[in-house]
Parts: sequence; structure tokens; C-alpha cells
Amino acid sequence: MIQVEPVKKKATKRFYIESYGCQMNFSDSEIIASILSSEGFDATRDAEQADLVLLNTCSIREKAEQTIRKRLTEFRRIKVERPGMLVGVLGCMAERLKGKLLEEEQLVDIVVGPDAYRTLPDLIAEATSGTKAVNVLLSREETYADISPVRLNSNGVTAFVSIMRGCNNMCAFCVVPFTRGRERSRDDQSIVNECKDLFEQGFKEVTLLGQNVDSYYWVNPANGHTIDFAQLLEKVAMISPHLRIRFSTSHPKDITDAVLHTMSRFDNICKYIHLPVQSGSNRILQLMNRTYTREWYLAKVNRIREILPGCAISADVIAGFCTEDEQDHLDTLDVMRTSEYAYSYMFMYSERPGTLAARRYQDDVEPEVKKRRLEEIVSLQNQLSLASNERDLGSVFEVLIEGDSKRSDQQWMGRNSQNKVMVFDKSVDGLKPGDYARVKAETCTQGTLIGTIVA
Repeated sequence: MIQVEPVKKKATKRFYIESYGCQMNFSDSEIIASILSSEGFDATRDAEQADLVLLNTCSIREKAEQTIRKRLTEFRRIKVERPGMLVGVLGCMAERLKGKLLEEEQLVDIVVGPDAYRTLPDLIAEATSGTKAVNVLLSREETYADISPVRLNSNGVTAFVSIMRGCNNMCAFCVVPFTRGRERSRDDQSIVNECKDLFEQGFKEVTLLGQNVDSYYWVNPANGHTIDFAQLLEKVAMISPHLRIRFSTSHPKDITDAVLHTMSRFDNICKYIHLPVQSGSNRILQLMNRTYTREWYLAKVNRIREILPGCAISADVIAGFCTEDEQDHLDTLDVMRTSEYAYSYMFMYSERPGTLAARRYQDDVEPEVKKRRLEEIVSLQNQLSLASNERDLGSVFEVLIEGDSKRSDQQWMGRNSQNKVMVFDKSVDGLKPGDYARVKAETCTQGTLIGTIVA
């Protein structure tokens, strides 16, 4: 399928959008921006000047939903001063709460689920007439493959490319299968075309996105030919050796040797894998329905190290899942030490209504115990991150410059293949964002490698 640019109407209205949660949500916001652009909307960064305010939401944790409700309250003041302004809630929270948002929040005019963004123009027209508008129907086919995303807040160097939607894994703690539906993959040619177009525009790195990106599987209806993730990865890597490729997120069960060997063959496929573990306890992993044991997971880590020496691995870790006891917690710390994660995303368990865990188990770990265990997980990860960076000292990396360092416009910031942030002085004239530089790591913090450009 060939991507087509939308026929854009003359801009007469402005929209403002905030995105929360995973990278997929930020990617979806770029699809939404494209749809609105074709309907005569221009983006604005000032909500008070917008005719349409949208919150693209996340339901993965309770805190995210609390943040959205707080923002809705704040927008109520603006809406009083701008009575014609429409406010919409999109994404996973919209899908999960459906019409409840329209009933409870006087501010909300539009509620749209992740598979219904094409209907936004009709819903906006409906809401403009004074009727509350909602569409949260899930789809087994929608991938938005024919829509060219409008890159919002882009640095012009890195971009997200969604390759599939939905998830077939029924992890007990997760709402994604219920808010984003079943897995379906985009056709490979539309993905390659989008990545080529980005490279021709000057982008130097693409991140292939999916809730479970390694389970990508496209069947060509014309001839029955199939493309799996390893084959897709190779096709994108072959666009240009100067285009870096990353991907996220992986389920451990789907990282195959074929994927690892493809990564090893191409220098421009970054040597970094996000491999969520969630827990190091076999008992808890079974309750979570993660479909692997700690031994199997650690064998996968070893396989990655064997095929991809120097590959950085990161993880997701949950503290305080239902019935977790102290030994379960110690097992998690042990897996973290053994895996030597470069960094992790770490959370306290938050029960989400409608999930398997909410229906089957009692959220019985006391909040103060969850907090203490999370603090221990974070403390250990800080040690592991520092040790990982210290091992890199003295090494030279190819760094893609993304922009100025946050602390000084006299320094560049970029990332190496292992997804580690590197900061270095602007000691060579002529470099700019999007250029590659060879940088020697000389000092570090737990989150950053600090170095100098070498010839």
C-alpha cells in the first residue's frame, strides 16, 4: 500500500493536543494531526488559542488517569472563556471509560478510541452542533497505513513509525488488549515507504513501534507471501546505512534468533533491546500470565549477549503485584543483577479495572510495602546503570547528534547504538543535529556518558 498525502483544506481552525503514556500514543497523535490537517486545522502549542483541545490518553496506570482528570478540570476554565471550544479525550482511557467521561465531565465533548480516529471530522461536526460525540469501536483491520503522520514537536532527526497495533498477549495486569484490541500488522511496503520518506526528509533514525513489535506478521492477500519482523527489520535497514533503526516494545517470547542475527548483520540496527521482565519470581510470572519462567528469561538474556556482544538491555519491572511476598521481591532483584540492565522502567502495581488480575486476584500488598520494594528496585537499578556506564569508559561510540545538551548550548547531546545518552563539547565546527560524531566516553553519571569528539 502506498502512502498518500491528505488533501489539505485551507486552515481556518486550530487544534492543541497533549499525549500521555507510551510511544504508540505519541505516534497516534501524529496520525491525528494529519487527519485534522486535512480538515483545515493547524496545530498550536497554546491551548488557550485552540478551537479544539485533545488529550491522547493512557490507562496503563491509575496515576495517568488522575493526571488526565486534573487536566480536564484545568481546561474547564479555558472553556468558560471560550464557549465555542471543543474538548476531546482520545486513546486508551477513552476506550476504557467510554461514555462515562461524557456523563461525569461537563468539559468533554468528544470521546474517541484508538481505532476510530478517521471519524474525528464527523465527530467534531456532531459536537459543534451541541451533541456529545463518541466512537470507541475497536477494529480488526485498522492500521492507518495510508495516512502520512504530521511530525509534531519534531527535532527533525528521530521519528516513530507504527508497524502494528493491538496485542494478543493477555498479561494479567495490562489493559492494552481491551483498549487497543487484537494484533494486526501494516503491510511491509507502506512501512518501508514511510521510512524512506523520512530519510529523504533528513531524518536519521526511525523507531519501529508496536505493543508487541516482534510479533509483526504480514500476509500479502494477493499472493499469500508472509513477512515476519526479522524480514521487515532487514528491509528497513537496507534503505540506507545512514538510517538508524530501533524498535520497541518486545515481549521476551517473540525475540527470535532470526531477529538477533539480523541485528548483528546490520551496523545501522541499534544494539539495544527493551525486554520487559515485570517480575523475577516464577510464581508471580505465572499469576501475571507472562508465559515464561525466570530461567527461560535469563537464557534469552544470555542468547542476546551471545549473538550481540555489547548489546544494551533494559526492562520494565513491577513492584508489589498481587500476593507478592518478600522472596518474590528478592527473586526480582536477583534477575535484575544477573541481567545487568542498562536502565529500567519501574512501577508499583496499579490495579486496572477490567484486567484479568482485577477479576481474579486481590490487590493485597500494602502500599507502604509496595513503596519500599519499589525504592529497593530503583536503588539497585541506579547501581546497575552506573556500573553499565562505567564499563563504557574509554570506548569510542558513533553518536547521532539530536540537539543541544539540556544544560548547555555549548555541548551536543545524542545517543549511541546502545540508546545511551552522550554529552560532549562542540569542539568541531560544522556539526549539526542529524550528523554522526565519534565520541570517546571519558566520565559518566548513572544516566549519561560524558565524552569528547575524536578524529
